[in-house]
Amino acid sequence: MKRCLMNCLTFWRLCSLLGCLGFGAAAQTNAPAQPWGTNSDFGARILSLAQAKEVAFQRNWDLLAAKSGVDAATAQLLVAKEFPNPTASLSIAKIGTHAGSTSMGNGIGDRNYDSIAAVSQLMEIAGKRKNRQAAGRAGVIGAKARFYDAKRTLDQGVTKAYLAALLAGENVRILNQSSALLLREAAIAAERNKAGDLSDSDMKQIQINAEQYELQAKSAEAAAVQARIGVEILMGERAPKGDWTPADSLDRLVADWTPPLPATNSQAARPDVLAAEADLRGGKAQLQLQRALRIPDPTLTIGVEHNPPDNGPPVDTFLMGLSFPLPLWNLNRGNIQAAQAGVAQFEQALGKARTQAMADIATAQVEYDEASARWTRYRDVTAPKSAQVLKSVQFAYDKGGAALLALLDAERTDNDIRLATVQAMSDTTGAIADLVAARNVLPETELMERDK
Repeated sequence: MKRCLMNCLTFWRLCSLLGCLGFGAAAQTNAPAQPWGTNSDFGARILSLAQAKEVAFQRNWDLLAAKSGVDAATAQLLVAKEFPNPTASLSIAKIGTHAGSTSMGNGIGDRNYDSIAAVSQLMEIAGKRKNRQAAGRAGVIGAKARFYDAKRTLDQGVTKAYLAALLAGENVRILNQSSALLLREAAIAAERNKAGDLSDSDMKQIQINAEQYELQAKSAEAAAVQARIGVEILMGERAPKGDWTPADSLDRLVADWTPPLPATNSQAARPDVLAAEADLRGGKAQLQLQRALRIPDPTLTIGVEHNPPDNGPPVDTFLMGLSFPLPLWNLNRGNIQAAQAGVAQFEQALGKARTQAMADIATAQVEYDEASARWTRYRDVTAPKSAQVLKSVQFAYDKGGAALLALLDAERTDNDIRLATVQAMSDTTGAIADLVAARNVLPETELMERDK
């Protein structure tokens, strides 16, 4: 009966495992596999990299702030396109005279008051309106470019954070495996100690190493939770806990991803470079605007004067006037110098952005070449050798043909090699993500077409 119950329990665990694997495969193939925040059939949330990016693009605080910047720049462009409102005025003179009434009567419109009704309109000249709108359009393009640059860096950040979570999980798995292996060796050592074939110090040395790996695994589990919390922070979670299970794996991601090729469109640039170019154009437009402000804008006034005489019919006169400030004391020199300094700063910022973009590409390429070669070497050469050596030493030690020091050294080396292998795999995948972000270029025409 006990054997039957054990078989049933084993079968139930196997079905649960197959179910989890099947659900994980569905999470990888379907898009999206499962809405973030819902519970799976087994009570754990499963999150793929694609789902993490999708949620981050919707709720990340920095990206939402960048989108607000686009709205603010669009509002400023609307302000630049608006005409100044006209000014209406009404003035009445000769009030309070003793002989206010005329032959027409003593009504308000019949008295001999001098009434003037006028409308004044400021007229912008010397290209002020054109330069103001050019600066506003450049501001909108710059804000949109910053939004796409924030999205580019967010994509890179979520990917690197997700890879860190996967790497931490792999470290937990490897350390648990090493701990379990040494626990098995400790059990064998205990039997050999009872038989008198192994000393107490050797047995305790194996137990100490097994406990050390177990403690390292616990520390790695805490690091894995912290890494998952880091992903949730980028996703805009209000109460991040790290209580989710990755649907992807390092093996799958490194197999599916390939480094992007260099851009073939010479007119395309990275969004941060496009933003710097837009800032420079806006700064130059502001400089032209400040120079144009030295020329005073006239104000055109049109009105009607009503002045009934003492005798005879009323006299209504049509008025037209033109006024403008005299540029005697203020020639706008301070604002012009400030705009010139702003243009110089924008030129330096553009040069820095272009240099940084090229440096990011070169750095990411070097990083990918080194990490890919390192991972290939570990995967194809070093890791198989280490596993083979460990297996041989374990067999020899179990048969009494190898010393304890050789076993512990082989186990420690193999553990380090496996950790280094998954680290190289993670570094390779992260380098690909860096290359994708560094080579993420966008033509400015496409940037304008996307948000018309």
